[in-house]
Amino acid sequence: MDRTRGWTLALATVGVVVALDQMTKAWALHAVDPGERINVFFGVDLVRVRNTGVAFGALAGHGPLVLAAVLIALGTLFLYFARNVTRPWLWLPVGMVFGGALGNLADRARIHGVTDFIDPVLWPAFNLADAAIVIGIFGVLYLAEERR
Repeated sequence: MDRTRGWTLALATVGVVVALDQMTKAWALHAVDPGERINVFFGVDLVRVRNTGVAFGALAGHGPLVLAAVLIALGTLFLYFARNVTRPWLWLPVGMVFGGALGNLADRARIHGVTDFIDPVLWPAFNLADAAIVIGIFGVLYLAEERR
């Protein structure tokens, strides 16, 4: 894969993840009332939660620290991708991480928190951006550790 194709595919993935994330959050804001719990199927409910922290609400109320941590992590990932952009399939998990991060950062800029709405039993509520970030991180780690 050449560099241009790697960057193009990563940016396209970012766009798709941000669009899907923002559409699902907008739907949740209109379809689920505050405090309402809608059962989707056994063990998974829809709720509407505003998270001002990071994962599981950690660092809530520490906006500048959260922003700094996110920017450092994204900067590190950006540099790694720039050095390895020709690596097959790396564009996909990198695009997922950046798309998820940008989707959540858009919420922080707009409503000073992130809208979470998927609430499985025994796990804190999350959103599509969170899922993309987690899956993307595992994908980057898998590809980074994969034998060449």
